[in-house]
Amino acid sequence: MINEKLSLTCDLLLSHQQLACCQSYIGIPHNGKNVLIYNNKETQQKPLQLTGHHNEISAMTFGKRNNPVFLCSASSDYIILWDIEACQKRTEEGKPAVGKVIGTLLGNVVHLSFCFSDERVAACSGTTLYVLSPKRQEITCTLKSHLGPLTSAEFCPWNTSILVSTSEDRTFKVWDLTTEAIFYQSFVLSGSPLLSVLFLEKEHHLVTGSTDGQVWCFSFDDDHKCHLVKKMDLQKMEKRHEGRQETLTHQGGVAEKTVADKVEISKPVIQMASCLPYTEIHFGQEIDNSWFFIGSSDGLYVVELATSELLTVLYFKDNPTLSITMAGSWSICAGSDKSVVALVSSLFNPCVVLLELCLSNLRRTGDGGGGFSVFPSAPPVLESPLNAEVKRKEPSHPKKKGVKEKPLVFHSKVKSSGYTTTPRMSLFSPKTNAQRKTSTKPIKHLGLLQSNYPEDSAAPTEPCIGLNIANKQVSCLQYSGDGKQILCGLGDRSVLLYNSRLTGSPTAYIGHDKPVSSISWSLCRQWWLSAAEDLSLRIWTNSCSEPAIIMGDNMFSKPIRGAQFYYLDKFILLTSGPSVYLYLYNLDLTRDDIKRYKQRSVIKLASCLTPSASDITALSAVNDFISYIVLVCCSDRSIQVLDMNKGAVGSVLPDAHSRAIHCITQNKGSTFTSQAPESYNLFLTSALTDGVKMWDLRTMRCVRCYENHVNRCHPCSSAISPCGRFIGCGSEDKCAYVYDIRSSTYLHKLQRHSDTVLSVAFNPATPEADRKEG
Repeated sequence: MINEKLSLTCDLLLSHQQLACCQSYIGIPHNGKNVLIYNNKETQQKPLQLTGHHNEISAMTFGKRNNPVFLCSASSDYIILWDIEACQKRTEEGKPAVGKVIGTLLGNVVHLSFCFSDERVAACSGTTLYVLSPKRQEITCTLKSHLGPLTSAEFCPWNTSILVSTSEDRTFKVWDLTTEAIFYQSFVLSGSPLLSVLFLEKEHHLVTGSTDGQVWCFSFDDDHKCHLVKKMDLQKMEKRHEGRQETLTHQGGVAEKTVADKVEISKPVIQMASCLPYTEIHFGQEIDNSWFFIGSSDGLYVVELATSELLTVLYFKDNPTLSITMAGSWSICAGSDKSVVALVSSLFNPCVVLLELCLSNLRRTGDGGGGFSVFPSAPPVLESPLNAEVKRKEPSHPKKKGVKEKPLVFHSKVKSSGYTTTPRMSLFSPKTNAQRKTSTKPIKHLGLLQSNYPEDSAAPTEPCIGLNIANKQVSCLQYSGDGKQILCGLGDRSVLLYNSRLTGSPTAYIGHDKPVSSISWSLCRQWWLSAAEDLSLRIWTNSCSEPAIIMGDNMFSKPIRGAQFYYLDKFILLTSGPSVYLYLYNLDLTRDDIKRYKQRSVIKLASCLTPSASDITALSAVNDFISYIVLVCCSDRSIQVLDMNKGAVGSVLPDAHSRAIHCITQNKGSTFTSQAPESYNLFLTSALTDGVKMWDLRTMRCVRCYENHVNRCHPCSSAISPCGRFIGCGSEDKCAYVYDIRSSTYLHKLQRHSDTVLSVAFNPATPEADRKEG
């Protein structure tokens, strides 16, 4: 993927000097005071030599426009602007190339940058930032505020009056050039100096990096106030990337690492550059995703912005034919044809190399995923556990005595017509001892497709009503399928049933001995289940305060970490310890007043699957439509896809998070709206200190990360809106965060909570969210 197009030996060491590179030309100092311009496509041609500086050149850069191509070079005496095409013509005519002096005696300039219209140039010298006008050939702004020497400066691409500077004082500042005032000043980001800064125009993000390999991504809103979106560490990202590569190549054999490979080196963020976005199908439509490049001392790192993960690393050590082993400075230019041109200077030798990087095969298609989908493509196989059935108990009836055959007319006399009998005073005598028959007709599902959910509605921002449940911790909550009722599992061992407006007195269901850990509505909305830390599960109905089914009595050796109805209410799916259990059940709501202790409902184990030796920490499956897929997360930080049709593990994704996953949420939609079929293959996972990650089941890779909320010690859950456009998640800063599913920056921060927000749920019928705090 790396092609060395040109290698030059210089007369001076250029390890920490800004070099110039664009799609057509590269510029390097020659003899300290001159500039050599090479054509990237025809590197064997004689270079164009530019003379005019009296002192050694310290920085240079090309303009952003391609016609004409400008070069700006700086030394302690002059800052000169060169028109490359005009200089070439003068050289061909036998005349010396001439540039335009736009600044004089500005000191040791270490960094130059053009605005996107090439009408302004920023020059960093010491602690002073100069803004020069090439047309007027004068300094328009002199900005002083940093406490340490400046290292870089960049103009905002969508607003040329905004300039951002970084410094060795470990901060960056956002300047307003019209008023020469500071819009925003960052806090001290690191213990090491900041080296580079990059604007991402599509996302309106600001990215900065330091000498110790730390990268910060900030949102850059219209008010020019920066909010931290995510923080990345090159070394940690590299270790995760190596772990994924070892997993993918494990079957083919992994080469043993040498001692030299295990030596850790510093990874300074020397320069960053953005790449044109590429298109992938996510969220039911085509979405542009972005990469950006980080040039470090040992190679080029390609980072996917949405996931904050490495796509690949192009190491110098993996290409022994290169003339460079360690980089001192980078100048990166990304083209429109998925090719990148980079000019790199050696850290220890006076050598400069022009590299061409081909990215046509870089786009990731999956990290070993099996191409799964929540929608089945074939009916269940004959031996599938999903074909299991349970025998229902028939109501007992008294045996009828045999009737002997009699002639058609067997009465000895014909009954009287009644005219001569005494009149009856009562019309009928009701039967008081008749046995109540159990209805054998299945309850019809009410989940018919509605179209009254506004698909273009905005995310919820204001609270409609608040309710304090007497200082009781709410561990879980869930809306019913019609959005009219809410179940709340509490830490005081009870379950409360509210209406969706949270008005009136709730119905309380008591029976567990320890805090309730999970709840689940049935699809028919006639019953629900609750699981608790007391190793028991109970199924409740609307019409009875006592559970119809109690699963306990040492059936499970460890707490139930997830339980729900599955396969259109046919099964109860739950996990305890390292196993996943699939139970058939039949509810019989009739009661014998004498034998009330005896449970008439039937429950039967249909399948038990142990996908891993590690305990399962979270479980999720779709119940609103038929699906064979069950997702589980294990304490070894892996995500496993279970195919319940075959009763086997379909795929394993190791090290999905840096810590054990405590919540997994699928995009299940709603009966009141519809989404593109591809959207149902998305699911969320949450882990402490590792934010929320969105995964695509078809490729089993992360497609986006959400890290603005605070989640350090409590198991805060997340939810996807019925329209599939928003994500809600709890946070420990007494807020609930709402994200746009296509952006890593949060839309709204829902406040007015008095404690940690543990659980979040969207109403399936109306665009509102419910949040419960601890």
